Amino acid sequence: MKTTFTAAILLGTAFSAHAGETVVKVGFCARTITSAAAPFAIAMKRGWYGKAGLKVQLVPVPGSTDCVKLVATGDLPWSLPSIEPIPAARQQGVKAKIFYTAYQGNIYGIAVPKESAIRSVKDLKGKKIGVASMGSAGVPVARGILAMNGLDPDNDAQIVVVGEAAQAAALIRGGQVQALSLYDTQYALVESAGQPVRLLDSGPVARFPSNGFFALEETVKKDRARAVALTQGYAMGTVFAMANPEAAVKILYDVYPQTKPSGKTDEQALRDDVKTLLARAEHWKLEAGGVKRWGESSIKDFDAYEDFLLRWKVIQQKVPVTDVVSNELIDEVNRFDAAAVAAEARAWK
Repeated sequence: MKTTFTAAILLGTAFSAHAGETVVKVGFCARTITSAAAPFAIAMKRGWYGKAGLKVQLVPVPGSTDCVKLVATGDLPWSLPSIEPIPAARQQGVKAKIFYTAYQGNIYGIAVPKESAIRSVKDLKGKKIGVASMGSAGVPVARGILAMNGLDPDNDAQIVVVGEAAQAAALIRGGQVQALSLYDTQYALVESAGQPVRLLDSGPVARFPSNGFFALEETVKKDRARAVALTQGYAMGTVFAMANPEAAVKILYDVYPQTKPSGKTDEQALRDDVKTLLARAEHWKLEAGGVKRWGESSIKDFDAYEDFLLRWKVIQQKVPVTDVVSNELIDEVNRFDAAAVAAEARAWK
């Protein structure tokens, strides 16, 4: 696995930067780049990254587990995983943590076709649950939700790979799986592919934080200014996208042309991707995590999530929450005028 990923990452070195800019690779913990990448695209388009001397290159990675591994091995300096694989990495001696929480609410959950007779998680006994990849955080989240509802994750349900978006939609529509354990933007894409879904009650999981910028502690210490610039640009892009989702998607298409769907009219493509972006925007909101600053990690909420993961045997041992997340850079990251960025977004044509 490492060989495949490393080769893919090395291929990316052909990505050129302008004079004075440094290529900065960030693990994007999904197989494909979607409208969830809008904050990066906006920061590139507006020149915020360029001004800081950065040329950000997103590297698609199958899931959060692989994103954590690639940072741990030094194959990637930065990535954007969810928390679930991090405690195990810390126990193995990997000194790395999240230094900016991007998604204040949990983006994961289990869904079924809207018309399904399955009404609760307990009804999943004997059923197949599809995930994007076995390296996706959808796997440990599904296991935790199953255990929380009295089911044995190893024997009472089967977790299988269904891929993303239209592929996942086709498999659940055809009955090859009866449920999906994906995340907000993927569910929006599944619905855009013609399969309406309904989220099952995931209890406390919905309130827990999710993905954040992750790096080795030594990387953040050595490249502190770069870490701040990377996440500040993302924060500004987030503010812009929330203020004008339609402009955000148009900028996304400009920076990442491959994200524009084929086989649709421009109007339909824009409408569908705005819907996808809005699904993610719910989890960008500061109030979703009860925090005041962009990127701030709620120590209380991360600690509670670790307790949940430990209780339901998703992780085997709890580590101090301050070994998982840090707010050390957050004051510096927030040294920008969010109101001015939002006003610029609303005026964008």
